[in-house]
Amino acid sequence: MEQSIQPLENYIPIFLVLGFAAVFALAVIFSSKLFGPSRPNKVKLSPYESGKDPIGSIKERVSIKYYLVAMLFIIFDIEVIFVYPWGVQFKQLFGEFGIIAFLPMLWFLIVLELGFLYIYKKGGLKWD
Repeated sequence: MEQSIQPLENYIPIFLVLGFAAVFALAVIFSSKLFGPSRPNKVKLSPYESGKDPIGSIKERVSIKYYLVAMLFIIFDIEVIFVYPWGVQFKQLFGEFGIIAFLPMLWFLIVLELGFLYIYKKGGLKWD
């Protein structure tokens, strides 16, 4: 079975569409800056947070729970990305490779559980 190399001419429509999309995006961005009104004043340049005036310094420390929730979200995402496709193909993988198909996922799940344990010990799962 031979693989033929397609000439570059077959890719010209794709490059044209990508070029047109890039030019259009840049035109929209720059036209809004060029034609849009720009009348900055003190109120417009002040910080805005959920309809309230900011209180306190911007250098306040953020609670570690904020980062723990973010870490928990990332751990759940990574778990789904790796475990779900592996689980769907497990019978085929186990039949082809035996226990060797299970060991890398076991190691991954152990590391994942260590992340959950860290979050639990730091109080990230307490929602008070």
